[in-house]
Amino acid sequence: MKKLLLIFFCSIWAFYATAQNLPRIIVLSTGGTIAGQQPNTEKAGYVSGKIPIEELLKNIPSITKKAIVQGEQIASIGSYDMTVDIWIKLARRINEIFAKNEADGVVITHGTDTQEETAYFLNLTVQSEKPVVLTGAMRPATAISADGSQNLYDAIIVASDTSSKGKGVLLCFNENIYDAKNVVKTSMTNLDAFSSPNTGALGQVYDSKVFYNTQTLNRHGGFAAFDVSKLDSLPKVEIVYAYAGASNIAINAFIDNNVAGIIIAGTGGGSFDKAILESVKIAGKKGIPVVRSSRVVSGRVTTGYVGVFDDSKLGTLVSDNLNPQKARILLMLALTRTGDKKKIQEMFFRY
Repeated sequence: MKKLLLIFFCSIWAFYATAQNLPRIIVLSTGGTIAGQQPNTEKAGYVSGKIPIEELLKNIPSITKKAIVQGEQIASIGSYDMTVDIWIKLARRINEIFAKNEADGVVITHGTDTQEETAYFLNLTVQSEKPVVLTGAMRPATAISADGSQNLYDAIIVASDTSSKGKGVLLCFNENIYDAKNVVKTSMTNLDAFSSPNTGALGQVYDSKVFYNTQTLNRHGGFAAFDVSKLDSLPKVEIVYAYAGASNIAINAFIDNNVAGIIIAGTGGGSFDKAILESVKIAGKKGIPVVRSSRVVSGRVTTGYVGVFDDSKLGTLVSDNLNPQKARILLMLALTRTGDKKKIQEMFFRY
């Protein structure tokens, strides 16, 4: 009975949207600062994910002139608690929405801590060219001059715009539009919290209008590289952080626990000290793929080193321009398909 009612209301919603010639947008909420609550509006501290999506949408009533919007609560967490399980749940729901033509675009409200990671995961797993746009806030909904309502409004505008189709998963924040592969959080407190150091923003949204200045080229034919419809988990991949005088305690613990893969957040162009180097060799002998990435915010980790970090001799891979947290996501997904290092390396250059 419940299923029949859901189908009925979805049909009515679709008919209403068509009759008004407005795009249909489903907003999937995961919590985050945008849904945060703080009794003292002048203080920085707050509890993430307390306000349901229905209440957030009530704060932007004028959006009904631009789109037919429906909200769904997927999770109510701070994004520091984001999990692979929720990623898979989001990907499956988005793919279902588009497969059943339930909407013309999807917006995801999300905490900023791991927003770039979720965006990149979905960029690799959403099976549609229709717009998927993530957004959030730096100030909780109860704060003085909260930024969440404007960001949510703008994200819906971006998802409603036909020019957003085929660009992969996007992140809309503080009037800027970024692609999922290149965007990174670059401020812990500023309202302009995100940027794409390697490429810049794709465009902007202002006064309910979307402007694209550049085109993303990393959408691999417009469809997802990986299918997670039959997956309930992903291989365990961990990140080792390199710094001056770093020990090998962490990487040895990961090796001893038989992780599926290791990402090195290296110094400079993906380098690390002798202690970690010796452990990397051990990981290689055990068949654990190790990817050299970098803690530096922009640039590329290149292969073909002659000397200490000769990947052909070490058996290591390189992340190209993916930061450690995104390199981890790609390696997890790659390992669901193959253990061949050559093929995995090709994925890092492609995706």
